[in-house]
Amino acid sequence: MKKGKSTKKKLEPFEIGELDQYLFGQGNHYEIYEKMGAHKVTYKGKEGVYFAVWAPNARRVAVVGDFNGWDFEADYMERQEPVGIYTCFVPGVKEGDLYKFCIETQQGKRIFKADPFANYAELRPGTASRVTDISNLKWTDSAWMTKRETWDHKKNPMSIYEVHLGSWMRHPGREDEGFYTYREFADAIVKYVKDMGYTHVELMGMAEHPFDGSWGYQVTGYYAPTSRYGTPEDFAYMINELHRNNIGVILDWVPAHFPRDAHGLAEFDGTPTFEYADPRKGEHPDWGTKIFDYGKPEVKNFLIANALFWIEHYHVDGLRVDAVASMLYLDYGKQDGQWVANKYGGNENLEAIEFFKHLNSVVLGRNKGAVMIAEESTAWPKVTGAPEDDGLGFSLKWNMGWMHDFTEYMKLDPYFRKNAHHMMTFASSYAYSENYILVLSHDEVVHLKCSMLNKMPGLGFDKYANLKAGYAFMTGHPGKKLLFMGQEFAQLREWSEERELDWFLLAEPEHQAIQNWYRDLLHLYKKNKALYEMDCDPAGFEWINADDIFRSIYSFERHSKDNKKNLLFVCNFTPMERPDYRVGVTRRKQLKLVLNSDEKKYGGSGAERPLIYKPVKQECDGQKYSIAYPLPAYGVAVFEF
Repeated sequence: MKKGKSTKKKLEPFEIGELDQYLFGQGNHYEIYEKMGAHKVTYKGKEGVYFAVWAPNARRVAVVGDFNGWDFEADYMERQEPVGIYTCFVPGVKEGDLYKFCIETQQGKRIFKADPFANYAELRPGTASRVTDISNLKWTDSAWMTKRETWDHKKNPMSIYEVHLGSWMRHPGREDEGFYTYREFADAIVKYVKDMGYTHVELMGMAEHPFDGSWGYQVTGYYAPTSRYGTPEDFAYMINELHRNNIGVILDWVPAHFPRDAHGLAEFDGTPTFEYADPRKGEHPDWGTKIFDYGKPEVKNFLIANALFWIEHYHVDGLRVDAVASMLYLDYGKQDGQWVANKYGGNENLEAIEFFKHLNSVVLGRNKGAVMIAEESTAWPKVTGAPEDDGLGFSLKWNMGWMHDFTEYMKLDPYFRKNAHHMMTFASSYAYSENYILVLSHDEVVHLKCSMLNKMPGLGFDKYANLKAGYAFMTGHPGKKLLFMGQEFAQLREWSEERELDWFLLAEPEHQAIQNWYRDLLHLYKKNKALYEMDCDPAGFEWINADDIFRSIYSFERHSKDNKKNLLFVCNFTPMERPDYRVGVTRRKQLKLVLNSDEKKYGGSGAERPLIYKPVKQECDGQKYSIAYPLPAYGVAVFEF
């Protein structure tokens, strides 16, 4: 029997095939970004670009751009069934050409959309996508990437510097906005972060977004580093330089919602495509944004592949997932009648729950040592629990409860702190229910909340001394650490994305002293295993006195796994000096004073104190042995034993 010839067209490697469509339709095509969007290729001997876009309910789609005079009739795209991807090859398209997809809706209306998978975008206020090739980025961070594979977020130090690139530092006196480029920022931030002792930077607003005032939380280009600061190659250079200097990189990531901008994802093909169709599920009334449809496989695929894209293609070490609570609760920020219950009558978004389990299983399963961090503000259980144990699968969770209690306590006049003593101890009762990061983020220093310094009570010395004591308490408390930029040198003004930090303050001794203090806290943290390797183990922390209510003094120990070089913290939160403050110790072993807030370089009196303290047999704090220490007003002492 004579075999008939196959009528199946042989596909080029870059073309969308049946398997691609099947996986995308199932929500499991984790490298879909290699096929979708705009890719420079050679086809039938001609150089050009292969375009692909998902627009399932469109009547027709064309690609328009610099290369065809933005003519809708010039380059129609072919529909690929069954998922509704449109593709075409356009010869002669060059690097840097601007383009959009012109989508003809079922009603015959033509709408112009930026490419959801674009790797580069036109500088705002322009809204077009830009052709670029990111297949050959230069990397020299192999040592870091190898080390990352064995990195354990529970047992390693994490002191994170949260940074908004556009307002960290700017070029003065320029007619333009004066932004540092990714490359300029990389060189400056590496030097600063290494000096200070941070282990990671967390970068806000890296994905393309049209409105500066959104801080990058209303994204239109999920696969494009913002063009405000340079090219994708410049962005990769920044990541590479941070890694070469042993600094980890975390990006803010926003799968919770997207803006309504006409060129963005909203009603992409004339119908709700990326968002829920029912406005009670698909809209955030408070934020005026759209909510992703987590039940739609293609939308889940778009987001999960995006997370993988940043971590695998750009070597990012982790993602801080914004507004997790808004995704988990169907009634988040909504009044009665504005939301619809799940099939069981509850307010939990079952599709978002499954999305998180899928997302974290895939991202962390494929990328050993990477971290997924949840900004989750409620008591939702098992946020960092394993998906197989009905957890969401995150590596770490922001401890918003600790942040609230800490800032409320620190704002109190010291006279009234005795009535709120529990606010500083309560977090220890749930410190091991999740894997936590203690955060003092950008959200705490905007919208009339004041800078960290100006939250502190009193005037002059009292403010600075309070802040020092607070930072020391935070450093000693179980949990990884995050501090927003500027707070490490006691920025006076609230943060604004429209200006750089007030670096001139470092000419003032008070601000220099706070920076010195925080720098030394960071270095103490990084070099002492007792402060991080048992963060998630109750054996790593022990209260010595959690109940010194009337003196507002807290004392506790941090323990290392081998029980060597443990630390004792004593923190005074009143202006009262305690010349012979006695504190219990858990063993009869001499203690070495390793950090003393009263040193001159920290803005203290500079009074001399012994470095070595030998416990005496005098009962205190329920311990047989104790030491006496001259504790100054708002004083902090850290001992090693």
